[in-house]
Formats: sequence, C-alpha cells, structure tokens
Amino acid sequence: MATLIRGKISNKINNAATTVSNKSQAKVSGMFARLGFQAATDEEGLGFAACDDLDYDHRQGLQMDIMKNEAMGGEGSGEMGGDGTVDGDSHYQREGTGPPPSTSKDNGLCDELAAQDKPSITTWEAGWNVTNAIQGMFVLGLPYAILHGGYLGLFLIIFAAVVCCYTGKILIQCLYEENEDGQLVRVRDSYVDIANACCAPRFPTIGGRIVNVAQIIELVMTCILYVVVSGNLMYNSFPTLPVSQRSWAIIATVVLLPCAFLKNLKAVSKFSLLCTMAHFVINVLVIAYCLSRARDWAWDKVKFYIDVKKFPISIGIIVFSYTSQIFLPSLEGNMSNPSEFHCMMNWTHISACILKGLFALVAYLTWADATKEVITDNLPGGIRAVVNLFLVSKALLSYPLPFFAAVEVLEKSFFQDGGRAIFPDCYGGDGRLKSWGLSLRCGLVVFTMFSAIFVPHFALLMGLTGSLTGAGLCFLLPSLFHLKLQWRNLLWHQVFFDVAIFVIGGICAISGFIHSMEGLVEAYTLNIED
Repeated sequence: MATLIRGKISNKINNAATTVSNKSQAKVSGMFARLGFQAATDEEGLGFAACDDLDYDHRQGLQMDIMKNEAMGGEGSGEMGGDGTVDGDSHYQREGTGPPPSTSKDNGLCDELAAQDKPSITTWEAGWNVTNAIQGMFVLGLPYAILHGGYLGLFLIIFAAVVCCYTGKILIQCLYEENEDGQLVRVRDSYVDIANACCAPRFPTIGGRIVNVAQIIELVMTCILYVVVSGNLMYNSFPTLPVSQRSWAIIATVVLLPCAFLKNLKAVSKFSLLCTMAHFVINVLVIAYCLSRARDWAWDKVKFYIDVKKFPISIGIIVFSYTSQIFLPSLEGNMSNPSEFHCMMNWTHISACILKGLFALVAYLTWADATKEVITDNLPGGIRAVVNLFLVSKALLSYPLPFFAAVEVLEKSFFQDGGRAIFPDCYGGDGRLKSWGLSLRCGLVVFTMFSAIFVPHFALLMGLTGSLTGAGLCFLLPSLFHLKLQWRNLLWHQVFFDVAIFVIGGICAISGFIHSMEGLVEAYTLNIED
C-alpha cells in the first residue's frame, strides 16, 4: 500500500515537472519565434547550438510566472493559441516585427540558413557606395551654384554636408527601438517602414505612399537629368555638326531604350567601377587644367552678396548633390558591422565636402562670370570633346540604375502589392515580362526623352529636383520622423536641431521650387537653350 502511494506521488511530481518544462519551452519558443528565430529540434540543435544559450535569469522568471499561474489555477495560460503562438507572450513581442513562425522544420532551417548566408558588406564598401551617390557627375553643376552664391555658396556646400550627414544618422536611428532589456533592436527595414510607423495607427500606409511618390519623382528626374546632360555635352562637344541639343537627346534615348528589357542590374554593375574611376579621372583633369591657369584666377569675382533670384536655385543644386537618404536604411542593414555606420557617414561627407568645395571654387575662379551650367563646357575644344565623351558614356551607363529602381517602386506599388494592387501583375506565371509591362517600361524611357527635349536646362532641373524631393527626403522627413519616433529619448539640443533643420529645409524647399519654376517658365517662354 505504501509503495503504491509513493508511486502515485512520484508520478504526480514527474507529471508536474514535465508540465512546467513543456510550458517553459513553449514560452521561450513563442518569444524567440516572435523575434524571428525558430525553435531548434534535436536534429537542428547540432547546427544551431547557440539557440539554446538562453539567459538564466530569463528562464527563471518564466518558470516563476508559470508556477504562480499554476497556484492560481491558470492552467491554460501556457497553452498554444489558435494562431500557433503562445498566450501570455505579448509582453515579449513587438507588433508588426519579425517573420511569422515557420510551420515546418525544413522551412525553419532554410530560414535560419538564409539569415546566416545573407550577403553583407564591409564599412569601406558601404562608404564607397555613399561616396558614389554624393560624388557623382552632378558635382559638375556646383561651380554654377558659386556663380550665383559666391562665398555663401561655399558655406552652403559645407552646411549641406553637415545637415545631410546628421539626417542620415537620425534616419537610421528611426529604424531601431529599445527592447525590454534596454537594447536597441532593428524593427524597421526601409524609409517607407519609418514613414508608415509615424502615421500609424490612424493612417498606417499614407506615409509610405508619400515617400514612394517622392522616391519615384527623384528617380525619374535623375533619369531626365542624365538625358539632358548627355544632349548638352554632345552638342557642346561637336558644335559644328548640324545636330541640335534636342536631337542629341533623342539619339541618347535610342541608345537607352534597351533598358526597358532589364531584369536585373548584373550586366550594368560590371561597368560601375570603371565609370566611377573615369569620372574621378575627369575631375582630376578639370582641376589640373584650372590649376594651370592659377595666375588668371578672378578672386575679385567671388561675391559676398547673392543673386536673390538665382541663389535659391543654387541651394537646390547643392542639396541634390548630397542626396543619399533613399538607400541608407538598406545599406546599413547589409553592413557586417552596423555600429560603424556613423563613422562611415562622417568621413564620406567630410571628404565629399572638401572635394566639392575645392572643385566648385577652383572651377569658378578659372572662368568667373563665364561659368556655364555644366562646367566641362568651359574647357577648350579638344579637351572638351574628350572629357565630354567620357561623361556621356558615364551618364548613359548610370541611367539604368535610377531607371530600374523607379520601375521596381512602380511595379511594387501598383502591380505587385498583393491583393491591394491597382493593376494586374506585369509578370506571367513563368516569370516573363508581359507585353503591356514592357510597353510601360518603354513608355517611361520615352517620357524621360520628351521631358529632356522640352526642358533642356540641366541646372534649373537639378535645382527643381533638389528643392522638391531632395530637401524633402534629406531635410524635412528625417527630422520630422526623428521627432515623432524618438521624442521620449531626445535631449533639448537634439529637438532644437531637428526643428531648425525642418524650418530651414522648408524655407529652402519652397523658395527653391518657386524660383526654379520661374526660371524654367522664363527659359521656355524665351526659347533659351543651355
């Protein structure tokens, strides 16, 4: 009899211990599933032993909670819910973050392997990408900004570098939030996610739509600028030929038409390094030529006063030359060491500021009031033709990058947005591009051609784009999002910086947009070409 009683007591103790263990494992599994990890089975445990390295205090806390619930009769608190999650785990979760738990062992293993095999880039590679974005061929318009801004234009080159570096950093801060342990966790992946988070819960998607529209405008305007600058450079390289600038723009568009057939950028990316090096060599050649004429530099032409009508256009040109915020979230997410992002932003923007300032000042001192919208047009005939041909090649090879990005944003927003898409998918079941989808891409190329034909003014278009979308994406939205998402963690001087940047950015955007539009209307009315 005593043996039977001891056996029953022992069985109850074992059952209770097993129940506690199972519920503890369910709690931990539910928590890790919400954080994006999958629970390791016996077979998976061999490859992912680190998943079993749980914090001791955390486990003890979970066990104490369960024992307390057991004592209070909360037997069902640890059972699995209908959606495959564990009830009572909401305080370990963050709404809308992390992928849902995998429904099979194989899928979970593949997800973890995919996460481990995710390609990453070094800090130097990330810096190279940012440098390419802010040191591109649009620096050719900076001497024209000095023409209308003088020393204040030089100050703005420095000021814009400081502000864009700061807003790039605070934009990345908006991707993170503190978890229960006070550690920063990346809960958003893109500029659109940040915008949606700021507008939630009342308007959960309107912020992302605004950012998408701004991105599409900036990318399409960049494509138009490449066509404009190609036509401008070819026309000024061969002025004796009976071919107008608009005709050269049409010829450039014919060369760019195959971009409509692009499925990826592998073929184009092979030339990116060569184009960047060629552009660097061209900048060196221009500066070398300017230095050779140092005796004739017109220091007295650099003004302390500004042209009130033209200077706001210069602001847009300078801001547009620093735009890189669009791809910073994705770049930081792919860095092997994201903690070095701030350091990378510092040295890339400092170097860009120094090089842009020197290039703009030296070029302006060389040609003074004769400075043209594209500075290479001021070079002597023989040198100008060679340099411009290299620049045209770079422009044509750079065109597919913003074009493909604009196509992707359009397709995801209007054609591939799940059941919410306005139009049917551009791709068939076999992955091939449908005929009407191809027509849409060709139409985008033709649209950039007509825009370049009717508005062939490089500096005015660049100033308009910088004032409209550049100031919005680089000044206004990052400071506004930072105030909204990080308000509780901001110090008084950070609030002051954000508000000041928002106000200054708004004034520059409005004034630059108005004066750029006035300049375009005037140029179109008087039929003025570059």
